[in-house]
Amino acid sequence: MKKYMTKRILFSIFSLLVVVMVVMLLVYTLISRSVIFQTDDMWNKKSNNDRVMYEYQQYQKYGYMTYVDYTAFLKEKYSATYGEGYDKQEDYIADKNVIQDSSAYQKNASVKEFVKKYKAAGYKLRYLTPMKYKSGKIKPGGSGYLVALQEKSVFLRLLDYLKGFISAESTKMIDDPELTNRYVRFEKDPYSGLFAVVGSGTLHKYLLYFDGRFPFIHQNWLHLNLGTSYTTYRGQEISTVITMPTGDLATSKQQYPNMVGTDEYVDTAIDFHSLTYNRAQLTDAEKEQFPDKYTVYSYKRSGLSMIENSFVIGLIATIIAYALGLPLGMLMARRKDKLADKIGNAYIIFIMAVPSLAYIFLFAAIGTTLLHLPYKFANAEVKILAYVLPTISLSLPSIGSLMKWMRRYMIDQMNSDYVKFARAEGLSEREIFNIHISKNAMIYLVHGIPANILGCLTGAIITERVYAVPGVGNLLTRALNSHDNGVIIACTVFYTSLSIISLILGDLLLAKYDPRISLTEEGGGGR
Repeated sequence: MKKYMTKRILFSIFSLLVVVMVVMLLVYTLISRSVIFQTDDMWNKKSNNDRVMYEYQQYQKYGYMTYVDYTAFLKEKYSATYGEGYDKQEDYIADKNVIQDSSAYQKNASVKEFVKKYKAAGYKLRYLTPMKYKSGKIKPGGSGYLVALQEKSVFLRLLDYLKGFISAESTKMIDDPELTNRYVRFEKDPYSGLFAVVGSGTLHKYLLYFDGRFPFIHQNWLHLNLGTSYTTYRGQEISTVITMPTGDLATSKQQYPNMVGTDEYVDTAIDFHSLTYNRAQLTDAEKEQFPDKYTVYSYKRSGLSMIENSFVIGLIATIIAYALGLPLGMLMARRKDKLADKIGNAYIIFIMAVPSLAYIFLFAAIGTTLLHLPYKFANAEVKILAYVLPTISLSLPSIGSLMKWMRRYMIDQMNSDYVKFARAEGLSEREIFNIHISKNAMIYLVHGIPANILGCLTGAIITERVYAVPGVGNLLTRALNSHDNGVIIACTVFYTSLSIISLILGDLLLAKYDPRISLTEEGGGGR
């Protein structure tokens, strides 16, 4: 088992790296990088050389390249000599302004130093000539620039991505000389009544805690950085986007940390478990409310997060599919070529032949007209009813698929020798079907159970879009439409990782279900 799992995990990691590298190659090489400015209002406001410099800034942020501006080079050079007042020094001002003279800038000592340094490092130098009117006045956005550029290879881009993929908080994260008491320890949590792991010197105050929100135990200790969205969600981390609760503020009677132990309560939606360190000076109000500088917080909201919405809908749909699909498939097999089988086959043909978008709209029309169920999530007065139509729409094709395969595998088993022996021993047809045939037919379906459950986390693209579900199903399509490279890479990692995990769990579950299947090489039963 250990040998199999080691091989499987190592191969899975290698496969994940290859997939991510290929997607990076497609996104960053085969698609024109200029598409990222199609919906960028700031780009439209820029002109001339300022627009080119803005493009370089965005290309670096999106991971296409790295660039160094000559002005930034001067800042580093002169701040080391003069300190904070470097920009008031005459030699700095002279070196900075020299690039506005296209005929003389190359003779400048600082320019020569800049060129020599970055050419040696493999950068390409580009000079943006000042754009002037005939009078000599600089045109709007036409100032001259000197920059060093270096394109990022797909291997370097992948390495940079992996470097920050997982990070952990430590007591040395906060660089503040006023913070002298640094620790990580267990404390009684006044907000849950249980114990929590809290830190000082860490970014978050609460590193591990319990609350009444699924999955009930939460942590801020380890961070999984899937990437950053620069187009769709404007600088937010993808992991934060998909796990942040949505909906209205959930206000309740709570106590600020300095109120704990008193009879004072306030109506607030603050999530005190989200407290992070405040590097700025505290206000008088913050000093009254908090005992330390952990005063930055987010708010509690009544709705679920993107990933929770998708998972709830997907999990319920999966349970419904297995609860109905397997028994109906068994019934069709037992009543082969009879009325029940014909009705079941008609449903299977319908659900497979009709495009998913068509039957989703069909059942949406039936649900809203006859049952008066809400069509769009945002329009639902009773939020729980908003889950009904997307859940049913998502379960319908899965029911048909399970009916089809369960029927087929059971019919395949009906002519097996062990069935003939069971009949010869006098077992009833019900016992043969329920105990023997159905159990063996399930072998082919057991492997897909983990994939169906974990697949709930990825959401359903078409279903969520039709019903405007605030889930992760729309994440990839929105990213593709807006050319949000960070989200595309994040979705690739997320989806591929879940697929790999589901395959491994499927193998383990299959080996547990069927004793004839072994994941070891002992006894000649290895796989």
